[in-house]
Amino acid sequence: MEPDSAPAEETPPGRAVLTPAQAFDALYAFCAPALVRQTYLLTGRRELARESVERAFQLAWERWPEVARDRDPAGWVRAAAYEWALSPWHRFRPRYRHPEPPPSDAADRALMDALLALPAPHRRTLVLYDGVGLDLPETAAETEASTPATANRLLRAREIVAERLPELSDPGTLHERLAVLASAERLRAAQPPAVRSGSERRARFWTRAAIAFTVALIGTTALTLRTAPTHYEPPVPPGETVQGVPPRVAPGPLSDKERKLRSKLRKELLPGPERLAPQSR
Repeated sequence: MEPDSAPAEETPPGRAVLTPAQAFDALYAFCAPALVRQTYLLTGRRELARESVERAFQLAWERWPEVARDRDPAGWVRAAAYEWALSPWHRFRPRYRHPEPPPSDAADRALMDALLALPAPHRRTLVLYDGVGLDLPETAAETEASTPATANRLLRAREIVAERLPELSDPGTLHERLAVLASAERLRAAQPPAVRSGSERRARFWTRAAIAFTVALIGTTALTLRTAPTHYEPPVPPGETVQGVPPRVAPGPLSDKERKLRSKLRKELLPGPERLAPQSR
């Protein structure tokens, strides 16, 4: 007898199997609200914060098998959102050339100004460590820096904030104030189905663009092969001036003799032989 086949893996009792869309929506509902507030601390712009989170989740949906198997899907999306939010290219976009209205509370405005005065790597490190609550190795891994460099950035960021706001020199107080500042703004993320549909539209657009570019490249290559010379053609040497040839002279007025000859030819043309004067039939 043949050995029995290995039993298929069964779902543990009480644990429902989620479809990819359901798993994505669950991750979005868990991470997006807090992530929008964190990104607002990085940029000071409400619209850019929402856009960064939506773009990060669109990228996650495009690479969902990879993200779903990641040991920290929330960290994957957070890193993508932070990268998009801190991109230097936003300064060239017309919609982000002018600053947004600051927070209404004076203390929140002062803290936001202190955060925006930090260099982008220091600001990201401060938000991750004192805002999100990651430990130093996790912060270093997410910012792609060594642990000593991350520690130096964190200490320097705290010093700059404490110079502007001495009451926030204590890390615990700073953590509370960052949470209050992030929660003071009414920031809402888009609905998960809208994010998934936007990701699918972007994927279709870039797929069609890649196909169009490939077809254009193939057509250009075929046209080049069709019209290109198949053998060596020596270059045409530059023209040389020929010496001794008189220049062409434009015709001048007729002389008396030439006018008489012209009149004679015109008069004697018709009375000539029939073979020289064609007759219409």
